[in-house]
This record gives sequence, C-alpha cells and structure tokens, in this order.
Amino acid sequence: MYILIEAFRSAWHNLLAHRLRSFLTTLGIVIGTASVVTVVALMQGFSDSIKSQFADLGGGALTISAQNDFDNFRTGNIRHLKLSDIDLVRFGVEGIAHVAPTMSIGSLGTVRYRGRSTNPSIFATTAEYVHVERKFPRVGRFLVDGDDKGRRRVAVLGSRLAEDLKMPANPVGEFIQLGNEWVKVIGVMEKRGEIFGMSQDNYAIIPFNLGHAMHGREREPVFEISFTVASLDSVDRVRERVERVLRAAHRLRPSQEDDFKVAAADQLLKQFDQIASMATLVLGGVVGISMLVGGIGIMTVMLVSVTERTREIGILKAIGATRRDILIQFLMEAGLLSLFGGVVGIALGVGLAKVVALMIPNFPPATVPVWVALGAALFCALVGVVFGIMPASKAANLDPIEALRYE
Repeated sequence: MYILIEAFRSAWHNLLAHRLRSFLTTLGIVIGTASVVTVVALMQGFSDSIKSQFADLGGGALTISAQNDFDNFRTGNIRHLKLSDIDLVRFGVEGIAHVAPTMSIGSLGTVRYRGRSTNPSIFATTAEYVHVERKFPRVGRFLVDGDDKGRRRVAVLGSRLAEDLKMPANPVGEFIQLGNEWVKVIGVMEKRGEIFGMSQDNYAIIPFNLGHAMHGREREPVFEISFTVASLDSVDRVRERVERVLRAAHRLRPSQEDDFKVAAADQLLKQFDQIASMATLVLGGVVGISMLVGGIGIMTVMLVSVTERTREIGILKAIGATRRDILIQFLMEAGLLSLFGGVVGIALGVGLAKVVALMIPNFPPATVPVWVALGAALFCALVGVVFGIMPASKAANLDPIEALRYE
C-alpha cells in the first residue's frame, strides 16, 4: 500500500510539473470520452422517453386479436373473434380484472361540428376501457354500462379532436355528426400528447353496441379484446387460461394452430428496449474506438518522458528503487493521465448532450446514467494502464549504470 501511495504522489507531482503537456496528452481521451458520453446520453434520453410513452399506453394490459397471415388475406378467409368470446374471457377465466372490447369504426369517416370537419379515429368500446387503458376523462364522464346496453348515441372525444373542431372548453351536451349519425358529447379525455409524431388524442369513442349497430352489414365485426389481470404475478398463468378457453371455444384440435393471438402491451416495449440497448452499445463502441487513439497518444508521450527522465530513473535505482517500483510509478502516471482525461471528457460529454438535445426540436432531454459515467472513467483508466505498459516496462528495464551515464 505504501508503494502505491508513494507512486501516486510521485506521479501526481510529475503531472503537475508539466501541466500543459499533460493536458495535450489527454486531449485524445477527452474527445473520445466526450463523444461516447454524448452518444449514450442522447440514446438513453430517447429510449427513456419512448418507454415512458409506452407505459402511458397501458403497459399492464393484454390484447386478444384474430390471427391472420398472408394466405388469409390473399384468399379472403379472414378470421374474426366472436362476440361470445368477450363474455367467455370476462366470466370464464379466473384472474382477470377488467375486459374491454374495442372495435374500429372507420366506415363512419368524417366528424362534423358546426361546419367544421375532421377525420379522427373512431372506435367503440365499453365502460371498462378506462381501467384497461388507464385513460380517464378530463371533463364530463366516460361511457357507463347503461350507454352500452341502451345503445345511446353518445360519444367521448379525445382532446385533439375537440380542439380541431374548435368546440367550447366544456363541450358536454354539444352534438357532433359521425358520418351521418348524430351523437351527443358526454366527455373529453385527458390529453396524452404525441408518440412517434402521431397524436394520441385524435379520436372519438362510442358505446360498443352502438358501434356494432352502426357497423351494420357484418355479422361478426372485426374487434379486439383487451384485458388486465388481477395480479401482475399471474400474467402468464392467466394468459395460458385464456388461450386454453378460447381454443376449446373455437373447437381447435391439438394439431391446429391458434386462430387468435394474445399479446402483452409491454412486448413491444421490451423489443424496443432490446433494440435501443443494442444500438447504444454499437454506437458507443464505434465512437469508443477514438479512445484507443487517445491511448496511443499517451503511450507516445510516455515513451518520450521515459527518455527525458532516464537519468532520474538511474538515480532512483541507484538509491534502492526496484524494477517493480519504477514499473508501478509509470503505470500510475499513465493511468492518472487517462483518468483525468476521462473525467474532463465525461463533464464535456454531459454538457454537449444537453446542448444537442435542446437544439433538436421535440427531442427528449439527454440522460446520463451513473453506470455510464463510472464505466467511462474506469475504461479510461484501463486504457491508460494498458497503453502505459510499454513505456513503464522500458523504464523499469533500464540498466542503472547506463541510465546514470545518459546525457
């Protein structure tokens, strides 16, 4: 321990004695570290923003949809879920908390209000939708069971749709036209913002049975069933029960594949997380190559330093310093040089990342995890030690007599 402390003290004094050269030596490490931290911070901030928006979409929900492949679409043999599947899932599977079917009503097309018109998404669902998707009304109320059973002509609007139609701040009681159908506005949902540049608030929601009636021509409409589980620990078990019950209801033989699929809302998030992590590692690795250039710079300057300090090394050996003492001192000096460059590079990278994030419109704030800062600092120190081995070995192997004769 004493040897390490003494080596650190000696290395520190040598670096301070040549401040400008020390700084210029570490410039490659500074630039390399700053580049890595900037890239990782921007990627991490972007990833965190996307994950947050996905979580707002209802990360704990699962969705059942009909399974169709290319042949189904090519032959027109499109599979649909059955209306009876809704009650089957709701009452026939243990462990389910809320169930909400959702049916897109694209056929209604344009929404009109006092001469203004727009084309939002229109879909039909039930009262449990708010619990499944965790979307709640900002003003007014959401659908209730009575709206669905009575096929009441009511609608809940997304905040963007209400803005596009220039409706009053509280439009409850106003009437809008969905296609050729008049419905009464009973509420406006909370604003959710945008994801991938697309608004999450440009929609109108009507009761499921009303939507089915408006859909009209098809006996089995195209819809999905979303549900939540009572306990997150039982997600996999509930999912297996749902698949078992639906296979039995659809009379599928053991050799037949499912004609439906049950997907968790967070699967897409997990896939994105994997892609983002991989992209961060690849980009960080590519940019990190520049740190090796900085390491080569340190090695070059250290070799020059060994030559300049040959006589000093000879004196140290003459008064009793061992080969190991010289080796440790020069390795310590190279490691400190690189670590110093890494610390400066981290600070510079954090600042650059924040500036770049501010300069790009709608880009999320940069995030620098602690593991990135610690990892960058340790890697820099490692680079210094690795590239300092050659000059340190050269210094340690010098013959003391020849070193003392060196002019």
